Amino acid sequence: MKICLRKYRAALPALFLLSTCFGCAPEKTEPVRAVTIADGVIDPEQWGKAYPAEYELWKKTAEPTPAGKSRYRRGFDAGEGPIDKLDEYPFLALLYNGWGFGIEYREPRGHYYMITDQLTIDPARLKAGGSCLTCKTPYAPLLEKKLGKDYYSKPYHDVLNQIPEKHRTLGVACIDCHDNRDMSLSISRQFTLSKALRLIGVDESKLTVQDKRSLVCAQCHVTYRIPKDAAMKSTDVVFPWSGGRWGGIAIEQIIRDLRGNPANREWTQAVTGFKMAFIRHPEFELFSNNSVHWNAGVACSDCHMPYTKVGPKKVSDHRIMSPLKNDLRACVKCHAESADDLRKQVYAIQDRTTSLYIRTGYATAGVAKLFEMANKAQAGGTKLDQKLYDKARNEYEEAFYRLVFIGAENSAGFHNPTEALRVLGDAGRLAGRAEALLRQALAQGGVAVPATIDLELAKYTNNRGSKKLMFKRKDEVKDPLAGL
Repeated sequence: MKICLRKYRAALPALFLLSTCFGCAPEKTEPVRAVTIADGVIDPEQWGKAYPAEYELWKKTAEPTPAGKSRYRRGFDAGEGPIDKLDEYPFLALLYNGWGFGIEYREPRGHYYMITDQLTIDPARLKAGGSCLTCKTPYAPLLEKKLGKDYYSKPYHDVLNQIPEKHRTLGVACIDCHDNRDMSLSISRQFTLSKALRLIGVDESKLTVQDKRSLVCAQCHVTYRIPKDAAMKSTDVVFPWSGGRWGGIAIEQIIRDLRGNPANREWTQAVTGFKMAFIRHPEFELFSNNSVHWNAGVACSDCHMPYTKVGPKKVSDHRIMSPLKNDLRACVKCHAESADDLRKQVYAIQDRTTSLYIRTGYATAGVAKLFEMANKAQAGGTKLDQKLYDKARNEYEEAFYRLVFIGAENSAGFHNPTEALRVLGDAGRLAGRAEALLRQALAQGGVAVPATIDLELAKYTNNRGSKKLMFKRKDEVKDPLAGL
């Protein structure tokens, strides 16, 4: 048995803590026989004629994933409907009240459902207009090029309806990741990811194939901000990576970027009255920030698209899912432990992260309710120390964004366990400081503050909004793969 050194020797202590690994270089397979697809062809059915094995696996993203194999982030396990995070973590309904995510916040399903799910969520989730389609449809680069600024600002359905009807509910497809001429990996979202890579000093022409096996995923599995103009119309989709570097995009830099421009404050938190920014699914940022697997040279595709046999061929598995749901087939190729032992390690990491996330979430929600109390007191004529109030607000916002960062990331901490616990630990500490400052300000103003804050969660969880659907339910939406 040999120890996996790969590129970064600094990762060795952490590697030993996780497990001993062997043969961890990306698995080799025969080069794909490249078939040129005509320029402009988006229809995956046409690509599938040249690559039938990959195409059939891709279509399986429409199927529920095996039940009972993942403890967290189940998404769409067999026998379960869409899972709403607001039901799993009620404090989110309080913190996100006033925002579309406070009405409905489902866990993600397979790539097949990217548009379909948008058409069945509460309409409030689509207020950002055409910007919402950036990661959801393979037509996004064409629409952005054709419409320019109107792509971002026009209503969601105005932009959606410019997609050919056959593909209007088509999720990510072959052209999102592959060059049609030779099947090499390519970055199709140049108006977002390429721009972000320049921000952190990455020369796209020098990227390796292994780099791209993560970056094609990073086109969408990242956080982003949607700047607004004075009329609250979307003007762009930007990855908040300013000040970061390759292998080091930290939450502190993301928060600085988000808080540095009032145009990034997309919504008003109802409980506090604060204009806030938001953080979405930062899988790439967490994973690439000095994690054990990143430092060992592992790419997203190594774990989520392991090679599989289709007849006599060995192909990359395009039914992309959590390794847990695939019996850790990717993991046992590098790790000496059994799949059962590795599953226990994953669960232990996720249990610790989720436990701290829940405690921090309730603490942050408690601070939000204290701000509600402080705001009511001031509205009633009570004078509070403004410096204490402002300091408390700063600490609260810092805690809030850290909490959202880990909650929105879809691995329950596994992509980078030490960083996830660090971020949540800091969030809890900042929330505690915010509470202490606010209690001091309220006490000095003569406002009696109870030792335990009533979060009134039923008020936020039982009445989350209209729940009106813009379109039909998911079982009535036209199947984009029907007849393929």
